[in-house]
Amino acid sequence: MPGFGVILPAFNAARHLEAVIAEIRLRAPHVRVAVVDDGSADATGDVARRAGADVLVHPQNRGKGAALATGFAWALAEGLDWVYTMDADGQHLPAEMSGLRVAAERGALDVVVGNRMDRTVDMPWLRKRTNEFTSWVVSSLAGVRIPDSQNGYRLFRVACLRGLRLRTTRYDTESEILVRLARRGCRIGSAATSTVYGDQKSSINPFIDTGRFFRLVFVLLASRRETTREC
Repeated sequence: MPGFGVILPAFNAARHLEAVIAEIRLRAPHVRVAVVDDGSADATGDVARRAGADVLVHPQNRGKGAALATGFAWALAEGLDWVYTMDADGQHLPAEMSGLRVAAERGALDVVVGNRMDRTVDMPWLRKRTNEFTSWVVSSLAGVRIPDSQNGYRLFRVACLRGLRLRTTRYDTESEILVRLARRGCRIGSAATSTVYGDQKSSINPFIDTGRFFRLVFVLLASRRETTREC
């Protein structure tokens, strides 16, 4: 059986984390779970340990991108075959993990990105339009259609992550990962996922993170396309 893992980047996520890990265990009992405690000031690390997760700690907050990079290194070191990335606040439903896995198997894909854009009734208008625009930009840079490029619910073939070099460390990393992997020849597809909004407060700063996104776009436009297949 292939080895599966889940990476949960977590910043002050103690309130929701236990329930998220429990639901993952219920849906996929044999999956490995790693929580990247990204400089939390609450009991995120303690909650994760009690729930039986591997805990990787950043003493100071370094950003979601840095947390993902730490999680990728864990997946490679543990010899896993596939790894999911999910939010630690309950916005991604563990019940939908199987949908991403089936999409990977049927499409012979290396990366599956969750797609909320066919289920946008509850999505705020501004967020919907922003997602549409950024997904169009990322798809253009990657050379493959990615309907919901800002969705952090993803499944990766771990072998594709080896040697992946990222220049960003915040939310813009999620866009950079897709473009870098596409340029390495990795096959990217999507699978339907739900739009879930609770009482969680977003850590995204609309001004700063928008600026980071456009800075990344310029960097990727200026960079030379990679032509060797890594996946």
